[in-house]
Amino acid sequence: MTKLIVITGVSRGLGLAMTEKFIELGHRVVGCARSSEAVKKLNQKYSKPHYFTCLDVTSDDRVKAWATEILANNQAPDLLVNNAALVNYPAPLWNIGSEEFSQLIDVNIKGTANVIRHFVPAMIARKSGIIVNFSSGWGRSTSPEVAPYCASKWAIEGLTRSLAQELPPGMAAVPLNPGIIHTDMLDICFGEDAVNYTSIKAWVQKAVPLLLKLKPSDNGVPMTVPG
Repeated sequence: MTKLIVITGVSRGLGLAMTEKFIELGHRVVGCARSSEAVKKLNQKYSKPHYFTCLDVTSDDRVKAWATEILANNQAPDLLVNNAALVNYPAPLWNIGSEEFSQLIDVNIKGTANVIRHFVPAMIARKSGIIVNFSSGWGRSTSPEVAPYCASKWAIEGLTRSLAQELPPGMAAVPLNPGIIHTDMLDICFGEDAVNYTSIKAWVQKAVPLLLKLKPSDNGVPMTVPG
């Protein structure tokens, strides 16, 4: 069965890998990213019914307009994946500037809430659909010098589990820890050691099947992609 999948942060890393794998498996993908160049390349590579939009998820008005356009031309998503996120440059909390802290919170938490606000009502009306909010190992534990990122992902865990209690039968909201993957984000956090962790290519082979198999009985259950 072909699913309609809406995903944020599709320009690179895990978001791009998931997008390409979902399409390879025959599903329809609608996505967004802040990079206009990356969005242009995706639209050139993948024709309709796939469609990609240049969008900053921190703008509630722009997310609303995007969701309105998508929902006017499609059914509600079968799978909604909130993947877009930032990590702070490692530093003690007191050395992280207000602007960097605010931007991270705006993308990681408010961006997720904006997408939920404008897509989930249509999913509720249909009484079906799975919402996956990307968390992190740092949403269930902590490390020094990544306090803003930890705070944002702990927030995603709480937000998702609370959302799960609000959904009708037939739906699910799941906080997903992708594991430790060698991405640009990991390069920022781990430096040269990042190359020792799971590649994106290997990760996506496990992550996408897990996402596609999620069901209403998984509602509120914190999950982790197997290493």
